[in-house]
Amino acid sequence: MCGRFVVANVASELVGVLRVDVESDDLPAPSYNIAPTSRVGIVLDSAKTDPPTRRLEPARWGLVPSWAKDVKVGARAFNARSEELEEKPMFRQALIKRRAIVPATGYYEWQTTDEGKTPYFIHPADGSPLLFAGLYEWWKDPAKAEDDPTKWVLSFTIITRDAVAPLGSIHDRMPLFLDADFADAWLDTEVDNVGDLLDAALDAAPEVVAGLTDHVVSSAVGNVRNDSPDLIQPV
Repeated sequence: MCGRFVVANVASELVGVLRVDVESDDLPAPSYNIAPTSRVGIVLDSAKTDPPTRRLEPARWGLVPSWAKDVKVGARAFNARSEELEEKPMFRQALIKRRAIVPATGYYEWQTTDEGKTPYFIHPADGSPLLFAGLYEWWKDPAKAEDDPTKWVLSFTIITRDAVAPLGSIHDRMPLFLDADFADAWLDTEVDNVGDLLDAALDAAPEVVAGLTDHVVSSAVGNVRNDSPDLIQPV
């Protein structure tokens, strides 16, 4: 699973890495302890223009499907298991038409042993952005007036898969990582067979893992109120 991650000054890098056309002026500030329900910058292709416009937009972590009665539903859907995407109604339509990329500096994972749980910070060894495959949805708040600009909520989930070595020694799940070269294919709104696209992303993920490194960090990361660069320092 992926329940905490870091975004530190990564937004500006994405304009070049992912060829973003429009960067929102309302992006969240950098954070070293992002938890579900937080606002995070995600990359998506808007099909409302021809060609589609690639946007970097703030979104709520935790997918809220359009049919949900309450935004709180998203708190339970911050991750989506890759093997269930084509079956679960919450994710099925988003996989077909609303795929996103969630950029990060790195993420935290906890290794469970007889002695307890040990937090690790996992990130690219070369300092490049780490890209998670995600899905997004737009949800309309029925409690707000039609002319209220905040009535629409953009939300997302991070896709996970079985972990591969060496990450499997820390946890049995990991985010579905994407290579920057795979971004266009993942964001393409006109893909005919999303099953084949998902399989290709799953097959390519181990190559990204090969470029990652990890180290033990302070248990302070377990408290969402803690948010500083010290959290990613080795201990």
